Amino acid sequence: MNTPSLFIIPEDLHHMRVDKALATLCPELSRTRIKALIEQQAVLCNNSLLTDVSLKVVMGDTFAITIPDVIETTLLAQDIPLDIVFEDANLLVINKQAGLVVHPAAGNPDNTLVNALLAHCGDSLKGIGGEKRPGLVHRLDKDTTGLMVVAKTEQAHHLLAAQLQDRTMSRTYHALIWQHILPYTGEITGDIGRHPIHRQKMAVVSRNGKEALTYYQTLELFKHCSLVECKLASGRTHQIRVHFSHLGHPVVGDSVYSRQQRGKHLAEDVTLKALKSFPRQALHAWQLAFIHPETKEEMTFNVPLPTDFQELLNLVRK
Repeated sequence: MNTPSLFIIPEDLHHMRVDKALATLCPELSRTRIKALIEQQAVLCNNSLLTDVSLKVVMGDTFAITIPDVIETTLLAQDIPLDIVFEDANLLVINKQAGLVVHPAAGNPDNTLVNALLAHCGDSLKGIGGEKRPGLVHRLDKDTTGLMVVAKTEQAHHLLAAQLQDRTMSRTYHALIWQHILPYTGEITGDIGRHPIHRQKMAVVSRNGKEALTYYQTLELFKHCSLVECKLASGRTHQIRVHFSHLGHPVVGDSVYSRQQRGKHLAEDVTLKALKSFPRQALHAWQLAFIHPETKEEMTFNVPLPTDFQELLNLVRK
């Protein structure tokens, strides 16, 4: 068990909820983590065990927070090749390959990015939420390629997640979409939630959805498709794929949200055949920018298109 950290409630936090007050005094911990520590009986208030997560603090109250030792994860460490763009003691930036699921779940218990990171990072992981594992700040779909930032420490995870929440983290994608979207530059709005009938899919919905905003700019126009750049102002599941599909311009290769039919390509030109045969969504997270959680340095990373996407683009350019 670690040495307790001591805090005294100042006047400006008087009568604030305890989780919010302690998160203010201890910015490396999120409110969610503080609630968990209270539930784990790891927080003392005026030398007595704190059990009420909704307690309103009083100026002069003293709190002692003891962070339990990190426990080993039950997830399997697996030696899976990773393209590491940047790494230090706080975080990693990776260029995720197509076909790699980010996190273990039903149907994908292992061989995921998390399993690969456990093997790669080893003892450099300091623990997230009390467990020795990497901290996923955001996610990419299995067949979407490109940049992701992953935290190694709880403080880095909390501060990077805050940037994602307040939209100061910048994520920019390149996508090949069907036909030409008008206007060529603009924004797409529309709340995103579960499809009312096909529950495994997401959709633009009129109720019970979450606000979503995608900025886009057309970079190149081709006979059957367009190359667009997209910036996310929110981070909903499948956001880019859902928004462009909703407007009738789904991402090329998207078998979930595209109405383009695979199969016979009778009397079709080579380009159209290649577009219809592309085996995954042509979507790549090419730029990522954020403030480093420890150094406060502005960091920007770029990675080129993967080979299959670039070859398809070269073909349609002809």
